[in-house]
Amino acid sequence: MAKSGSPSKVATAGTERSANTRQALVDAAIETLKEHGFAGASARAISERAGLNQGLVFYYFGSVANLLLAALDAVSDDRMIRFSAAVENVTSPNELMDVAAQIFREDLDTGHVTVLVEMIAGASSTPGLGAEVATRIGPWFTFTKDAIDKTFGDSPFASLLPAEDVAYTIVALFLGLEMLTHLDGDRERALTIFGRAQQLVTMLGAFSAFAPPKETP
Repeated sequence: MAKSGSPSKVATAGTERSANTRQALVDAAIETLKEHGFAGASARAISERAGLNQGLVFYYFGSVANLLLAALDAVSDDRMIRFSAAVENVTSPNELMDVAAQIFREDLDTGHVTVLVEMIAGASSTPGLGAEVATRIGPWFTFTKDAIDKTFGDSPFASLLPAEDVAYTIVALFLGLEMLTHLDGDRERALTIFGRAQQLVTMLGAFSAFAPPKETP
């Protein structure tokens, strides 16, 4: 007779195996997107990279598109954790620009930008995928706005430049730079733009020294 508690141990083991299988498929999907792009990220290619049966893609995720979205989620979650830590101790606009350039380099070095770019590309040919990808970009607007509020909140220019609009512009420009760099492979040109932005931030800081202080209610 089985001891009490045996069923829960079996269930736990099964859950752990399922989690490991899901993670293996997600990891394989990420690498497949990086190496072969959205067009080459088939169930067969992903399952072969993971060393698993192709049917497990559909068993755990229902479709290849859902698996690829899970891969994008994994990349986005990892980036958000790392970059939130990077801006945690930022206290000035210049430091924020340094972090932005660092984030850009890391995205290119890790290939994370490739995952997003390929998912955006795939959205044009896969009904419903565009809205799902856009939803996953949304938290980055909030992240950027919070970083702007933290570093520019006391600046006289804060009332002239709404943080929501600035955040949207920065994320859009960031994505555009990453996509262009992904296409032509010229990261130096993009990094030069970060340098120009750093100069602009320095100029704004100099002007703010002569601007009247914000009135307190």
